[in-house]
Amino acid sequence: MGSKGTSIKEALSKWEEKNGEKAADSKAVKLYQQCPPIEKMDASLSTLTHCEKLCLSTNCIEKVANLNGLKNLKILSLGRNNIKNLTGLEAVGDSLEELWISYNSVEKLKGIHVLKKLKVLLMSNNLVKDMNEFVKLAELPFLVELLFVGNPLEESDPGTWQDRATAKLPKLKKLDGTPIIKNEEEDEES
Repeated sequence: MGSKGTSIKEALSKWEEKNGEKAADSKAVKLYQQCPPIEKMDASLSTLTHCEKLCLSTNCIEKVANLNGLKNLKILSLGRNNIKNLTGLEAVGDSLEELWISYNSVEKLKGIHVLKKLKVLLMSNNLVKDMNEFVKLAELPFLVELLFVGNPLEESDPGTWQDRATAKLPKLKKLDGTPIIKNEEEDEES
């Protein structure tokens, strides 16, 4: 790869020029689809102390990193990157409510348990294929919405997928875009 990707610093200064405000003071910072793409979540991110929603989707980021200044971060959007695992989230473990990480290469869910307040996990089209990995989501006490379509685990048995998933995650209210209606009479109908 001859060309260097856009650094976070460069992306932030472009964003500031376009939006006419300081990224450090902003609640929502969108750095998606940079050209050339961002390859690293570098230390410049730590300046975003007020940021509640950070969008880094459609870049070439391979790992989650440098979130330590982002004490107010509620939504992290990392869809369409090259992320392979979920390490690096500890710094936002007490604030993050939504993680959007669809269209990446995540196979294992190790590291997700640090997101103690996570309510929404959008991770369609990743590589999770093992139910033992999926069960790690049960460690998230507030998870109510999950998008998991397009993972090998979901594709292996779409017929019983919803039942298996909701059995493992009884608190879910929405799975793959469909509200989960729990009612006691279901057993008699089947």
